[in-house]
Formats: sequence, structure tokens, C-alpha cells
Amino acid sequence: MATQLIPLPEVERLSSSVIRVLGGNPGKFTLQGTNTYIVGTGQQRLLIDTGEGKPSWIAALKDTLLKENATIGKAIITHWHHDHAGGIKHLLEHSPDAIIYKNQPSDGQQDIQDGQRFQVDGASLLAVFSPGHTQDHMSLVLEEEDALFSGDNVLGTGTAVFEDLLTYLQSLEKMRGRFRGRAYPGHGAVIEDGPSKILEYIRHRQLRENQVIQVLKSSRSEPEVEANVNEVDDWTSMEIVKIIYKDVPENLHIPANGGIIQILHKLEEEEKVVEDAKTGRWRLRNRAAL
Repeated sequence: MATQLIPLPEVERLSSSVIRVLGGNPGKFTLQGTNTYIVGTGQQRLLIDTGEGKPSWIAALKDTLLKENATIGKAIITHWHHDHAGGIKHLLEHSPDAIIYKNQPSDGQQDIQDGQRFQVDGASLLAVFSPGHTQDHMSLVLEEEDALFSGDNVLGTGTAVFEDLLTYLQSLEKMRGRFRGRAYPGHGAVIEDGPSKILEYIRHRQLRENQVIQVLKSSRSEPEVEANVNEVDDWTSMEIVKIIYKDVPENLHIPANGGIIQILHKLEEEEKVVEDAKTGRWRLRNRAAL
């Protein structure tokens, strides 16, 4: 996928009040690198995320702030992952008075509450608690642009990973209803129609869920002895993967299995499927109802 990514400049002004500074850590999961954002128009700015602590990131941040004649008074961390919080130390070395805000904060950091507002000249950010990718995940509405900093719940390219599918889908619906414009993702290029991209994510997950249910509705043949074949209707998650992702290279089946397991657990919470605790096999709770 990396060869298909559009190149992004290390520093780019995206609007009158948003400048993106790449984290200097491109890769398979980070795309062009972690996006960090300088937000505001005045001397005092907000910073969203800090990359993973690459020297190139702090150098680019310092150079940009110098050109803007600006300082960072507050930094907002969207979630705890190292590629978003790893640069906090470098930021504080450069801006020792900066206040670090994060949901479920570490020592020396301030908490973020759902609905909390952060304001500087030219920008007002409204915090939206949106767990899913992680339990502490926060999105931020930029009210002046009717835009959303989507963190890692929504990416500029591809789909996102998540810890809990049901919670993640609930957060996507919540995020979709909070803005009508751009999405500034944690990785990848700006998404011009953010709500449509979120709806695309939701529909993609629904498609995968429907595919899982269709597999569970079917039966598979299991030889008991050479001359006898038994039809069974329970499946392991990897058996489901091999059907749904049959056209995908096998080296991607293991990561795909994680997503299928999340779907199965969501369906289990909804009392649609049952797992055999001894065998780890899954079946529909009520085939007729589905």
C-alpha cells in the first residue's frame, strides 16, 4: 500500500488556522507518518499530537513556530499510542511551560473531558470522547471550519484498527454527527468530506459483519472417516477468514483474523452467535432469526 500513497510535504499549511507537521516516521501502519497539527492564528497555538519523538519532527516543529512567530501553550494528545505521544518529551524540552492534555492522563498531564473546549486566537476545539481505536481516544471538532481532527479512528487511506468493534461503531456514529466538513486524520492526507468517509467506514464494517453471518449460516464438510462425511455448522475464526479473504494473500490472513474476532465478539454481545468455550468454534445462536 505504501507505493500508492500520495507524497505529503514535511510541513504544509492546510487552512488559515491549521498547519500539519509530519512525525518523520513513515511506515506500513503509520502511512506517510504521524500527522501532528499546529492550530490557531495568533502567537499562542495549540498542538495536536507529538509524533513518536523523531528528531526531524521536533526540528520541523521548531522551525515552523519560528517562522510563524508562535509558541505552543497546550498540546492535546488524541490517544496513548507511542506514535502520537512519543514526542511529548521533545516538546517539553522546547516549550517547558506547555500543558499536556490527554484522556486518562499520565503523571504531569491534564485530563480531557467529553465536551471540553480549547480556545486560542482563530481556533476553538471541542473534545469528542470517541473510544474504539483505543479506550482513551479523543477526536476534536474545529468549530470555525466545521471540521474534525479524527485521530486514528478514521485515516486518510485505508481502514483503521480498533480494540472493540461495537464501541468503535458507536464512536463513528457520534463523530459523524458532530461536523459537516473536512476530517484531519492522524495518518494520511486530508479528507475533504469527512462525514461521507465515516459513513464509508461504517458500511464497510457492516459488509464484513454480513459476510461473517453468511459464512456461519452455511455448513462445511468435515470427514469423520474415509467413507463418511459429516456436515457441521460451527467455525473457527480463521476458517471464516479463509472464505471471506480467499482472494487476499495468506500472509494477511492473521491480521484479518483479528478483525473477524472483533466482529464475532460484537455479534456475541448482541446475542446473535455463541462460542464453544472448549473448542473456540462459533455458531449462530438462532439460524432462523438471521
